[in-house]
Amino acid sequence: MKEEIFVSGRNIPGIDPVLDIWHWHIPLYLFLGGLAAGIVFFSALDYLRGRENTHKTTVKWAPFLVPFVLVIGLIALFLDLKHKLYFWRLYTTIHFESPMSWGAWILMAITPLSMLWCFSYMREYKEHIAGRIKLVDRLFNWGVKVLFRFKFIERFEQFVIKQRKNMAYVNIVLSILLGIYTGILLSAFNARPLWNTSILGPLFLVSGLSTAAAAIMWMTKNRDERKLYGRIDLLLIGIEIFLIIHMFMGFLAGSEVKIEAAQLFLGGEYTAVFWSFVVVLGLVVPAAFEIMKLRGFKVPVAIPALMIIIGGLIFRFIMVDAGQVTRYLY
Repeated sequence: MKEEIFVSGRNIPGIDPVLDIWHWHIPLYLFLGGLAAGIVFFSALDYLRGRENTHKTTVKWAPFLVPFVLVIGLIALFLDLKHKLYFWRLYTTIHFESPMSWGAWILMAITPLSMLWCFSYMREYKEHIAGRIKLVDRLFNWGVKVLFRFKFIERFEQFVIKQRKNMAYVNIVLSILLGIYTGILLSAFNARPLWNTSILGPLFLVSGLSTAAAAIMWMTKNRDERKLYGRIDLLLIGIEIFLIIHMFMGFLAGSEVKIEAAQLFLGGEYTAVFWSFVVVLGLVVPAAFEIMKLRGFKVPVAIPALMIIIGGLIFRFIMVDAGQVTRYLY
């Protein structure tokens, strides 16, 4: 028998004083959730604004990424669960005070809706990818041919197409909730000073919208659509930088533990990686490239888009990791 002497009631390995239970699964899940929420939001908004045929990538093609992105995120979340066989219990009740309960039900609603949205454009997507990637083209053609062989599938397709406007309104609400939830999931942890801020929800929402705008900007071949989402992303980057600065100002004006949390990024162990990869390479430099493009300079769209997407992913990894280091010690 190994005898251990605890001199403090706060010494619980893995939990207190330093949390060490959330690894790569959670930041990946939060990033993919924010990306999916942003794409769903922009596709629904552009559809309602009558841009279905002018902004085809936003409304029709980019949403085909969403079901895959959400499923990958849910798989990452599932892998992180300790008791995997009991995940279904999240759907046997609703706890209005629990962010995890809200998140589970939001995902339950938005995932099938995103699939229905893609289903309504499946025939058009068949023509969109024709001849581009032979294997994908053949598989998709085969799937469409088999699926629409049944009459009730065709009737269901017509029904879904007629409901696009209603789905768009619902998708806007659900996408905003999903984007904010990815930040609230962390901010609900009162015992972790870095996470316990009301700015985290809006910050994660704006970051998710920014990565989605970058993805759309990268995917589209339409010059006007790319220019519009470049401007949108530039605006979102400005808002994101403002929220980050405001978050640290709030920490520095708070209690000692809040100041210690901010110091992790203002001279501490996360300073170099956060300001280099998230703020400079993930926000400032892409913004500079976008300004150059708007002024007529030729900059490959993949460069700022990829930098924004990678920066958003690194941001979530840093926030999850650093938040587990911060703590209250009485």
